[in-house]
Amino acid sequence: MSKPLKFAALGIDHRHIFGMSENMKQAGAEFASWWTLGKPETHEGFAKRFPDVPMVENLEDILNDPAIDLVLIASVPAQRAELAIAAMEAGKDVMVDKPGCTTLEQLDAIKNCVERTGRIWSVNFSERFEVASVTRAAELVQEGAIGKVVQTLGMGPHRLNEATRPEWFFERDSYGGILTDIASHQIDQFLFFTGSTDAEITAASVANYANPHRPGLQDFGEIVLRSSQGHGYIRVDWYTPDALPTWGDGRLTILGTQGYIELRKYVDVAGAPGIDHLFLVNGTRCEKIDCSQAGLPYFQRLSDDIRNRSETAMPQAHAFKVMELGLKAQRIAEDRGQS
Repeated sequence: MSKPLKFAALGIDHRHIFGMSENMKQAGAEFASWWTLGKPETHEGFAKRFPDVPMVENLEDILNDPAIDLVLIASVPAQRAELAIAAMEAGKDVMVDKPGCTTLEQLDAIKNCVERTGRIWSVNFSERFEVASVTRAAELVQEGAIGKVVQTLGMGPHRLNEATRPEWFFERDSYGGILTDIASHQIDQFLFFTGSTDAEITAASVANYANPHRPGLQDFGEIVLRSSQGHGYIRVDWYTPDALPTWGDGRLTILGTQGYIELRKYVDVAGAPGIDHLFLVNGTRCEKIDCSQAGLPYFQRLSDDIRNRSETAMPQAHAFKVMELGLKAQRIAEDRGQS
């Protein structure tokens, strides 16, 4: 048996680092160490969650450790590209929280680094990779359960939790804008389910309707996009009402030529308990599908890719294209708002 994959965390500013780390451990990887800049609000909770994993004071201690194969990055979004490039140049593969970068210039630098070093730069689009109902939906689509996919409708509402957010969360240049950030999830799902390798942004908008006291925050965004394979609509926001028992009623509808699939990922407001509610409707079936055994294969596949230098978890070109489209949509939306 080959030795366990070893990983470290660089930057824990976003809570997505908890799931990224835990899922890599579940895939059999060994959590070797972690580093972060300053003391973000996640610091205490992260240390309690992983008490046996040492925190190191110097970033170079991780970069220079030849035993570490992979680094996970969930720093302030604007800092992620620089950390990823440093890690890849040090011979590490990278899994970064979304957004993987916040400017097209950063994306170009990452592409150049990947080409130069041959390392893996993978973005953990958690609304696909950490959601079992999306795994099951992908299997159903592959089986032909709804025919050819022609459209995705993705909705990503989030709870603001203003009182607990760090200041960078409200700074446009730090988080990259709502389409670069949240909507990257839905862009990923559009490309994946339609089988598209590129797309055109036909419309994009951002706004701040409910938080004028936070001028750097965009609390609403939408994108219309199309490719040679299908069409997509995306709506994201920071408006989750307090009565909802979770952070957001995230949904995905996948329309095919012979049926459709609806996912209610995190809650069913119709009253069914639990998460991962998947509904399939086609010519012979109209039912709710059990997703409990679907699993989260991205993390094991990424481990295999690191060992085999393959692209089973996510093609490298796909990660680049998702971020490119998010950044371009952000630019279109902001240019439109200034006209």
